[in-house]
Amino acid sequence: MNRREFIKTSAAAGGSLLLAQAASADPANSSARLIQPASSPDNSRATLPDLSPARWVWYPSGRTLPNTFVLFRQSLALHARPRRATGWICADSRYRLEVNGRRVQWGPAPCDPRWTEADPVDLTDDLQPGENVLGATVLFYGSGDGTWPLGKPGFLFWLEIEHADGTVERLVSDESWQTLLCRAWSLGHPKRWYLRALQEEFDARLYPQNWSSPDFQMDSHWVGAMPLTGSPNQPALSTSYPEYMLELDRGPSDAELRPRSIPAMRESFVPVTKLAEAYWLDWRVPPRDYFDYRIPNAFHARRADLAIENAPGQWRVELDGGQSAALTFELAEQVVGWPGFAIEAPAGTTIELLVHEAHATGGPPLLNTHFDSWTRFICREGKNDFETFDFESLRWVQLHIYNAKGPVNISNIRVRRRVFPWPNTPVLRTSDPLLQRLFDASMNTLNNCAQETLVDGMARERQQYSGDGGHQMHAVHLAVGEPRLVRRYLTTWSQGMTKEGYFLDCWPAYDRLARLMERQLDLSQWGSILDHGVGFMLDCRHHYFYTGDLGALKEPYPRLLRFAQYLQGLQGPDGLLPVENLGIPCVWMDHNAYQQQRHKQCAFNLYVAAAMEQALAPICRSFGDDRQAKAVERFGKELTRATVRRFWSVEQGLFINNLPWLDQDKTPRTCDRSLATSILFDQCPGNHTAAALDSLVKCPPEMGFSYPANQCWRMWALAKGGRGDAIVTDLRRRWATLRSVKENNTLQENWQARPDSPDQWSHCGVVPLYIAYQGLMGLKPLEPGFKRFELRPQFGDLEEFEATAFTVRGPISLRSRGKSGEREVDLQWPPGGQGELIVPQDEAIELPNAAGPAPAGCRRFRLPSGGSLNLRLKLI
Repeated sequence: MNRREFIKTSAAAGGSLLLAQAASADPANSSARLIQPASSPDNSRATLPDLSPARWVWYPSGRTLPNTFVLFRQSLALHARPRRATGWICADSRYRLEVNGRRVQWGPAPCDPRWTEADPVDLTDDLQPGENVLGATVLFYGSGDGTWPLGKPGFLFWLEIEHADGTVERLVSDESWQTLLCRAWSLGHPKRWYLRALQEEFDARLYPQNWSSPDFQMDSHWVGAMPLTGSPNQPALSTSYPEYMLELDRGPSDAELRPRSIPAMRESFVPVTKLAEAYWLDWRVPPRDYFDYRIPNAFHARRADLAIENAPGQWRVELDGGQSAALTFELAEQVVGWPGFAIEAPAGTTIELLVHEAHATGGPPLLNTHFDSWTRFICREGKNDFETFDFESLRWVQLHIYNAKGPVNISNIRVRRRVFPWPNTPVLRTSDPLLQRLFDASMNTLNNCAQETLVDGMARERQQYSGDGGHQMHAVHLAVGEPRLVRRYLTTWSQGMTKEGYFLDCWPAYDRLARLMERQLDLSQWGSILDHGVGFMLDCRHHYFYTGDLGALKEPYPRLLRFAQYLQGLQGPDGLLPVENLGIPCVWMDHNAYQQQRHKQCAFNLYVAAAMEQALAPICRSFGDDRQAKAVERFGKELTRATVRRFWSVEQGLFINNLPWLDQDKTPRTCDRSLATSILFDQCPGNHTAAALDSLVKCPPEMGFSYPANQCWRMWALAKGGRGDAIVTDLRRRWATLRSVKENNTLQENWQARPDSPDQWSHCGVVPLYIAYQGLMGLKPLEPGFKRFELRPQFGDLEEFEATAFTVRGPISLRSRGKSGEREVDLQWPPGGQGELIVPQDEAIELPNAAGPAPAGCRRFRLPSGGSLNLRLKLI
């Protein structure tokens, strides 16, 4: 039995894939060439204080239905305003904290349920002399979500109050808190969609108005909280509460409640810009039936000017008690946040608030064409102000209003936008209006996708991916200089590792947990994507070079080795890794670039080889594991040699994806991923890269072309090949003309995007943003933490270009003015920074040469230590 057969047999038996066992199955393998298992992940990091005597608490119950809302209320009397009131709060699944009737914060961030992060809370400015009330609305999802894999319900609170005289007291969650099972929300409501747990339905008539204000009087429905058995320094998962949907145990012994590792999101209000259109709807079935089941031909719609704008931002509609009104409002750009509105209407008036990324006026009268993205609100008599409990991604808001007769007044239609509080404002300017609009759209997309996790798109999955999604980290590091978010990504994503050794590649999220059972029954093409785990190795290496922070890799590092060990166990007799018949996981690489699954084998093996040799092996050496580094490098070299043997065409001078099957396929097929990888990581025999580079520039029809989020590989290869002109042309002609850029100020998922469809209009492929720094500015760290860095500017035909990269050592800035052949370039970098400049070899520059090789046709110069330089360039 060869090693691959052994591992397949072991997996089928439910055994752990230990490489030592695999080695014994193949005596030809010596231990020196095998990647060895590492010790358990190093979880040493900032910790919470002892949160005793706080207790995890919940509404007194023996089970909790999905989408249950519980209100937690506690009074606090103060003689004077406190000197300090700080502490920690956490809930499973989400909470909204209010003090004296005012919203304070919303959380927690998406986490692995075994290592949930508690949020810091600072109520110093919120508490007042006299009576205060702290109120927390807690939602338990109960069913999987793109931001929540699973868990148990619970609420935890710990506040330390320092008074003016220096005395300290603590307010903690315990049985003294009062709770209400809040039936204003439809408890046990079915989930919205596969990856959206909450389909919110809220009835204001059943809501205890002003319940978090001091003058509110509780009735007999309020009862004392039920303390749960379990440590307050462990997550809710570790309590004794019976979780009835999945029968979860109390979790592993190393489960830990951790402090939040990133700052709170910044919130601001964004109003709609206008009422775009309105319809009367005559219903053939009850509207509720339609929204629950999407019944076809459920209504007849008539476009009409049915809303009168009494004042800016205020509309009036007269309802006849039969027809419903659908009012569609537009935002200036796509944002992420909580949509809301105010309405004055009779009691029982029902509103479905629908959101959408993209809509064409005159299209579907109801915006219910995007994963059932609606929330139902039911009015109490008079003025109501509604806001969704969970956040959305949207550019269009529609209010569908019915169950009322008479006037209805609508106002304050807005989104409470959430954005990461970036430490720096991006500096990226060009004289080209098309590219400037593209760069601005890329930054807006980053605001929408990089929040507490690095997600693909907030309107569909809200899941954190490596591979295509993880590339956002380059923009986060360079454009805004934020290492904490990337460090959190490396930690949380790596926690999603299976017992077999591969990653649940969109963690922490529900998706891949569900796929585990679906793949067992051949019910889904989507398994855990192995190439995303490969990309994660490169992400770890990039973060280390950006920051010099090896501590960020301590927890992921053993998991990287375990994954490499898993991959090595898949290696076949031909020396290659398979891309078919892998069981639960799968190899994806891209949506668009391949005609057949087997055509991915070349790209996948080159990718793994590159990650082993140029990411994981250097990481091993940084940790002092030279033996592991050698084994990893050896594995990478084996894969490269095997890929060259099987897929390198001497005649064409590049890798052909279907070279082994040309007698069947007839036409040679390449892909941008294989060609770019082979250039970037020096995998072409004899360094023959000309044909691959030419293909990446010309994009012939036989070359598979990746979707936008994976275009970074092609762009990086073009930059390495000195084709900045091709990058500028591609950004201008292919990217700047995207419909989402022009309409939503965002970047869409695919090259074509349709309005009123499930298509993603704000997706993580912010390639133009970071390629401006890496390709046009040509910035690259040469040593961890930007101790040494390289600049290789390539401006194409841009007459003006300015960029500032915010590194851990300080900003590095470049400004170029003038046409090609007569450019004036100003450079600035941190004092003491060791910079190197790469320019064409005939460029006349009076700088000392720098050690090390330069690209063909170029020279490498050493920048002075002064921190600034003005150059006149003739050949760029």
